[in-house]
Amino acid sequence: MENEKAEIRLSVSDFVGLVNQTFDFAMPSIVIVGEVSGYNVRQEKWVRFKLKDERCSVDFFGSTYQVRQPLEDGMIVAVSGRPRLSDKYGFSVSIQSVRPVGEGSIKRGFELLKRKLEAEGLFDIERKRPLPELPGRIGVISSTQAAGYADFIKILNGRWGGMQVEVAHTLVQGVNAPGQIVRALEYFNQSGEPPEVIVLVRGGGDPDDLAAFNDEALVRSIASSRIPTLVGVGHEIDVTLADMVADVRAATPTNAAQLLVPDRRELIERSRTYVRSMIPAYQGHLNDDRREVKDLVDTAEFVISERMRVLTDEVASTIKLLRQYDPSVVLARGYALVRGDIDIGGVIEVERAKDIIQAEVRSVSKK
Repeated sequence: MENEKAEIRLSVSDFVGLVNQTFDFAMPSIVIVGEVSGYNVRQEKWVRFKLKDERCSVDFFGSTYQVRQPLEDGMIVAVSGRPRLSDKYGFSVSIQSVRPVGEGSIKRGFELLKRKLEAEGLFDIERKRPLPELPGRIGVISSTQAAGYADFIKILNGRWGGMQVEVAHTLVQGVNAPGQIVRALEYFNQSGEPPEVIVLVRGGGDPDDLAAFNDEALVRSIASSRIPTLVGVGHEIDVTLADMVADVRAATPTNAAQLLVPDRRELIERSRTYVRSMIPAYQGHLNDDRREVKDLVDTAEFVISERMRVLTDEVASTIKLLRQYDPSVVLARGYALVRGDIDIGGVIEVERAKDIIQAEVRSVSKK
């Protein structure tokens, strides 16, 4: 008689646990691509939707943290997740990350999040700050292996040099890139010696490559930075939400270096040109000052000369007056000086212009 196969009996809970263990072993993480259907957010915390194609649909469940940009029905997305069998809700895929797929869905996700952040004022001109004129400490967030980073550093050192540059190496594309960049922003903002400006650079790429810079958490982290931010991502025609929320947007990594520091050669040449242009003006001012000084000297000489003439006339008049009171002049006019005892019997001395007479006083009478 043929042996009957052993029957496996499990409780519902054991069955659910076994299925999940099997999922964990066989499919610890899987990416599923499909069209969003029945998208729903509960309590601003939990997200539930279906992905469907022409034949099937699968339930997905997760938190808003895993869904880092707005979705809507009809968008094509790639969801990374873990298959789970719940004892309450049945089979679903636990969401790890979501990203739009295809130009149409990527553009739609971009517009949805842009509209949301714009309504909150994150892109307002009034909240943007100027960059420091010549920063001595610069924080750079980029992949040190990327061509955009190399271009930025080359132009930066070629234009000015001598600055302290601290680089936070991160991914600049892919699912894990936004989280790494957010942590780099937090590192610089919490540093004991923070940089004067944070620069985020990445070279060009297709919309899927630049999707990390449209991540909601990353955009909000840039907006909340207490250090001014400069973002240069992609080519000139590429515009990401990170560009829009930054204090200053650069068209490319090269342009970011150009906006950050002046070209010392151009600055030196402009200074020389400015000095050369100022020489004629200063020469004219100097000539004007010379003429003014000469006029002042001429005026002073005239005033002094006139004063000397007046003083000379006054001295001559005084001398003439004094001469009128000279005793010898008086004596020459026939007058005499009398000295001595004018009492009766006294002797007096009479001085005339040419002789001196001594005489005895015999009489004194009142006039």
